[in-house]
Amino acid sequence: MIHSLAILAPALLAVSTLVHLSPVDLVIIVFYFALVLAIGLYLKERANTGEDFFMAGREMTAWVAGLAFLSANLGSLELMGWAGNAYKYGILAAHWYWIGAIPAMLFLALVMMPFYHICRTHSVPGYLKLRFGESSRTLASISFAFMTVLMSGINMYAMAVVMRVVLGWDIHVSIWVSSITVAVYVALGGLRSAIFNEVLQFFLIWAGALLIPILGLVETGGWSGLKARILQNLTEQHVANPSSYTHLWSTLGDFGNNPMGINWVGIVFGLGVVLSMGYWTTDFLVIQRVLAAKDLRSAKLAPIIGAAFKMMVPFIVILPGLLGLALLRDPHTGNLLRLVPGDLAWSDAGRAQGLHGYDEVLPLMLARYCGPGLLGLGITALIAGFMSGMAGNVSAFATVWTYDIYGALINKRASDDAKVKMGRWCTLLGVGVSIGTAYLVMQSQSIMDYVQALFSFFIAPLFGTVLLGMLWKRATPAGGFWGLFAGTLSSVGMWAWVKVNPEAVKYVALSSRAQEQAQNMFRALWCCLICVVVTVVVSLVTKPRPDAELRGLVYGLTDVPHEEHVSVFHRPVFWAVVVGAVFVILQIIFW
Repeated sequence: MIHSLAILAPALLAVSTLVHLSPVDLVIIVFYFALVLAIGLYLKERANTGEDFFMAGREMTAWVAGLAFLSANLGSLELMGWAGNAYKYGILAAHWYWIGAIPAMLFLALVMMPFYHICRTHSVPGYLKLRFGESSRTLASISFAFMTVLMSGINMYAMAVVMRVVLGWDIHVSIWVSSITVAVYVALGGLRSAIFNEVLQFFLIWAGALLIPILGLVETGGWSGLKARILQNLTEQHVANPSSYTHLWSTLGDFGNNPMGINWVGIVFGLGVVLSMGYWTTDFLVIQRVLAAKDLRSAKLAPIIGAAFKMMVPFIVILPGLLGLALLRDPHTGNLLRLVPGDLAWSDAGRAQGLHGYDEVLPLMLARYCGPGLLGLGITALIAGFMSGMAGNVSAFATVWTYDIYGALINKRASDDAKVKMGRWCTLLGVGVSIGTAYLVMQSQSIMDYVQALFSFFIAPLFGTVLLGMLWKRATPAGGFWGLFAGTLSSVGMWAWVKVNPEAVKYVALSSRAQEQAQNMFRALWCCLICVVVTVVVSLVTKPRPDAELRGLVYGLTDVPHEEHVSVFHRPVFWAVVVGAVFVILQIIFW
């Protein structure tokens, strides 16, 4: 496949492109593909049992698990999607990295990881089986598998945008070459291969993505110069309240005072309490990496390490979008400047105008600053991001399918060897299905609107079910199932209601001004509340399980080990407090 890529490259570059790869750039990209495949081949012999293939032998250190935990979320989806959303909504997009991530990651570390680790579950649906029974596990696992293949398509789409806009590569070639590479190294080495590649990709992403913000800030004259340029551009376009694009909280007192059409209630409760808590504490894509930690202290430290780096990610993700507002916007039309021929524009609206869409901001900025060598590093960083996000989805899908669908519903007597074989085959199947779902993403205005809609469907109600299961021993199996079912159904129903009748947005999101992300946050809030209410009501009229059956699954009935034998500097609680303090300071600085 690497040989085929080298042969295809000259033909691909023969079309009109924004930039051209030099031989040095091609060498960097080809070397990266060869390296990740070599890692998969090397680790194949260490993935012969179910515990090794699906859980990496549960022997990862806190740093390896923590970096993989973050890297699985730091795919091309994040890099391109949130750069596009920062261009669309301004610095408000940073809420998804701070209020929409840090508290949830710390909550996972200190409150929820002890239960995941103690019960030795292979997946979040696996925990639901232990707590609520087979029906809840089945509903959650099928929903998660469906969401995962849809999410994989997003990473493929993001990758195709980079190759199309920057290099003019054919969409099918870029999708298939990268997807087959991911399928091979995950099928060979399982989660261990995915984790080691994710740690490698973490450093590649930072090395490549740092170029844009550093060079962009130099061009604009620092943060103050950047804000001044954005304010000038938006003022000339007669945008209402242009300063709202560079402030986190001060414009959230009114729905109409910011570009997202939301207020603080949606940000704090819809995003901070429901969507972020749901994603970071129940989405098996990221939880799987922490479950691979070697002991409980490492499992608790891993999300804290991830949270520390997560706070810095806006510098390489949100800042390029803000730089786009300052450097790529036409002050007369309010659109992105026409920098390449119209036939290279990705979105239909952009193609018609000879312009570009939101998700193309990052590759445009990459083309603006990177020359030979640097361009190869930047493109490799985006490819690494794609493969990191893709591998995370595929490995999580393989585990949930094998243990919670195949092993629980299809072949309950499957041996460990049969499960490993099934894991390898469904890795390939998951990649194939994901390629098909990539084309669904093209119907969305921006890929992050699409992603957050999926989270509001499946993750938000799941959080309510898992949280009640851990904190309230009176929650019954019937309550868990019907609460999860009602929450998921209500979220999909509200989304369909707005699609059929756009005026319904004023009921779902409390404002007719609400943009897509605001609708997602409020929908997540309502469906989580519906899930909790239904779970409580059904639980109160059905018989609970005996306390003896809930030990190790519910607070108050479980002995959680403590770290008295280590110094304060080695305790997860201490570092959680440090990370939390830095988080608060950032909110004040960018208020």
